Amino acid sequence: MTVLDSLVPVRRRMPHLNLGKQVAVKAGMNLRLTMLIALGLLGAVSVRADEQLPVLQAGTDTYSNVTVLSVSATDVYFTYNHGKGMANAKLKNLGPDLQKHFHYNPAIASTLEQKQAMANVAYRAADYQPADIYGPAATGPPDESRPRPPAVVHASDLTWSTDFAQILAQARAENKLVLLHFTGSDWCPWCIRFDQEVLDTDQFATYARNKLELVLVDFPHSKPQDDALKAANQALAKKYNVDGYPTFVLVNSAGNELGRQVGYRGGGPSAFISELDGFNRQ
Repeated sequence: MTVLDSLVPVRRRMPHLNLGKQVAVKAGMNLRLTMLIALGLLGAVSVRADEQLPVLQAGTDTYSNVTVLSVSATDVYFTYNHGKGMANAKLKNLGPDLQKHFHYNPAIASTLEQKQAMANVAYRAADYQPADIYGPAATGPPDESRPRPPAVVHASDLTWSTDFAQILAQARAENKLVLLHFTGSDWCPWCIRFDQEVLDTDQFATYARNKLELVLVDFPHSKPQDDALKAANQALAKKYNVDGYPTFVLVNSAGNELGRQVGYRGGGPSAFISELDGFNRQ
């Protein structure tokens, strides 16, 4: 993922200027942002994936026998303890030598983190209703023609089932679709990264709670699984012809496939939700 991929568009209100001054201000902003992105890209290119580090210190956490998987403008993703564990660390929490090694640029990192924070605030604000705090307005009855947006759901509120047959029955009863998530949850770096960037967000959780039933089809290396679950997951992988991770398969309540995403894709929860909606419209 490049710095450019990570940028989250945020609308800012321009001060009252005439047209010529607005164009000049926007051009200056775009030039500065372009220069920051270019510097970040130049740094990211020279960091080699699969690089081995004997020790990686991130704040108070120490990791040994590290293999670097990828580096963004804000984070380094890696395995540790000879691949037995997987984690990511903020570049700002590394020591000066490692920050220099990974071409950490505080200006770019701060810009991206601020954009992401503003995007999160904007998303939560979409669910805000003054009546939630101050009570119903005294000017008349509520406008029932304008449906309220769904209440924000947190990722921790979602349930990923492993019982496909039961979930199909539940989907039929609630008129929902079913999303199967084929993953290697404790060893697949792109699975873990997609979880962090998409599945663990409030935006996806709110969408899923209203439209989907969720099934986790996991193929871990270290996590314990009983033989019955292993057999069931193998059967689902064979049924839907899945041989790589992550793979997401959207099916209707009869189990018929509507569409799939194979592998990691950037764009965050908005892009993934748009893709799922597109599958349903086909």
